[in-house]
Amino acid sequence: MTRPTGMDAIAFMLNFILVISSYLVGSVSTAVIVSRLMGLPDPRREGSGNPGATNVLRVGGKKAAVITLLGDVLKGVVPVLVSTAISGNPVIVTLVALAAFLGHLYPVFFGFKGGKGVATACGAVTALSWPVGLALSATWLLIALIFRLSSLSSMLSALLAPLYAAWFGLPVASVVGIAAISAILLMRHRANISRLVAGEESRINLASRSNSR
Repeated sequence: MTRPTGMDAIAFMLNFILVISSYLVGSVSTAVIVSRLMGLPDPRREGSGNPGATNVLRVGGKKAAVITLLGDVLKGVVPVLVSTAISGNPVIVTLVALAAFLGHLYPVFFGFKGGKGVATACGAVTALSWPVGLALSATWLLIALIFRLSSLSSMLSALLAPLYAAWFGLPVASVVGIAAISAILLMRHRANISRLVAGEESRINLASRSNSR
């Protein structure tokens, strides 16, 4: 066995910093910050209670929702692109993507109570592979246009994400990481699944605000 060198230790610390920094970036709740700056109700206490773009649309309107969506997507994109430029190791880059996603779900700055992570996951996956991200975005939009159900669009996209990743030839580490993100996303949508089955899930409404779930 070869003994670890100083360069190995530096590389380990750098990779560790990349993953932790990604989690911290993901922990910045765009929905809460945007709502506070725009004088809107706290999305954690209104509508569905989920601090994400769809709920901000319900309680705050289109402008706030678009800003929230862009912020959440960038939380996934930026850390992955930075880690790709610095490290380039598929395992590290995938861990960074997963960390950003988990940061959104369990934000250290907001009592570990975050959103479902759909936009951040999409941003991270798109940064890992733009063809996969494009396929996922097209899937989400198609289902949303047909059924007008954000949760259904997100869940079906999550189910297809690992298949898209394998189809486009991503490294095994990335396929496994995307599969893990998809599984967590589906678990985070348990309540939505129950409402879908009961026919009580709220539909996407761009015309007006609504405080329904």
